[in-house]
Amino acid sequence: MIQTGLIQNAHGDLVTDASYDFYGLRLATCSLDQRIKIWQLDENNTWNVEDDWKAHDAAVSRLSWAHPEFGSIIASSSFDRTVKIWEQTSISQADSQVNGAQHGSGGFNSRWVERAVLSDAKGTVRAVEFAPHHFGLKLATISTDNLLRVYECSEQPSLNTWTLNDELDIQSMALGPSPGHVSRAHTMALATPTQTNATLEGANASLVTAALLQQTATNAPAPGRPGNREADGGWCISWCKDKYWGEVIVAGCGTTGIIKIIQLNSRRSATLLTLSSASNTAYNSVNSAVNSSNAAPADTADARSSSTSTNANSSSSAITSVSWAPSCGRSYHLIATGGRDGHVRIWKVKPGSEDADIENAGDSDGEDAKWTAIAVADFEQHKSAVGRVEWNITGTILSSAGNDGRVRLWKATSGSVWRPAGSVCVEQSEEPSQPESKDVEMDT
Repeated sequence: MIQTGLIQNAHGDLVTDASYDFYGLRLATCSLDQRIKIWQLDENNTWNVEDDWKAHDAAVSRLSWAHPEFGSIIASSSFDRTVKIWEQTSISQADSQVNGAQHGSGGFNSRWVERAVLSDAKGTVRAVEFAPHHFGLKLATISTDNLLRVYECSEQPSLNTWTLNDELDIQSMALGPSPGHVSRAHTMALATPTQTNATLEGANASLVTAALLQQTATNAPAPGRPGNREADGGWCISWCKDKYWGEVIVAGCGTTGIIKIIQLNSRRSATLLTLSSASNTAYNSVNSAVNSSNAAPADTADARSSSTSTNANSSSSAITSVSWAPSCGRSYHLIATGGRDGHVRIWKVKPGSEDADIENAGDSDGEDAKWTAIAVADFEQHKSAVGRVEWNITGTILSSAGNDGRVRLWKATSGSVWRPAGSVCVEQSEEPSQPESKDVEMDT
């Protein structure tokens, strides 16, 4: 039986994110009201506010807890184009009352101190997530400039200095082509909404035409909607939890239904796999080249143009949330996505061979280096945009929250067939005489 609880009047405006700590005993929430609140679960299974403060100068979009081995640390991203690092510190009762009065909640035995501000983004920062602890104190962010940034704390335990290790343009990274169409040597950078010029040097006229067609399809607004790419877009990230495969992250950005699995590498990061929600198809960016002896250049260009036209006409919506499941000893990975089309999809991803050179997977032409994926589930019960998908600690149950006001659960049967496992309505009916309250909701 599903047990639920309701936090009345959690924030003064729409709640944009809710994140549990490592032990599940504390909950951090953020809102359009620019505030962050920390909730503590007591012995009566009641959530009580532990701290409350104004964190940003605009709406707070996402929160992420660091692993407890680094201390009580939270990262927050915001529409003010910054990411902030917060650390909990203990204070005396007298100081607690003073700081509590400043925060507006009073009587706290601890307070959260701003340790660093990361302001490299040229657009609103939509997602933030700490890396698995075995990679150190690292943090990934993605913003509406379509750049994935990875930071590392270079000054522990003060947390004051963070180094920008990677800055990757997700849209211009080589898109894994469909097998039988075009070689990786023909990939090129395409213009993003914040980039007016693409890198097309050295490409022949046919490929330039195909690239421009693809760019038009990528930047085109959804049918029947005004052309506001940021309002219709989705920006999301999730780390691979398995240490063996190195630093691998899945990211999505913009208005397309595409996410990319990226191998972070100090020499050259590479796209391992591209997943397209438009056709539930995975495109491998390793060893998917067309042999020049089997296809003439003109045939290759025509095939690319045909593929581009098909993609332009296919229906796809922005991916608003992605979650990489804990592997728990499985030989494959599970990645879940939620989109503005109301679909919740589950992908079964199989990495390359254990004998493959993982660090150089992006440069390998061997079969063993391939990553492959198939869509094993596609649900549309929400019938509206999905704001969040999240796995349980073993990666066996998936939860999703949508604009239909419900949190839905999904679980695999003994035959590995995914089925609905229940739902919870986050909107409870109230007495007519009671004023309307703002309960916890999930934003898209």
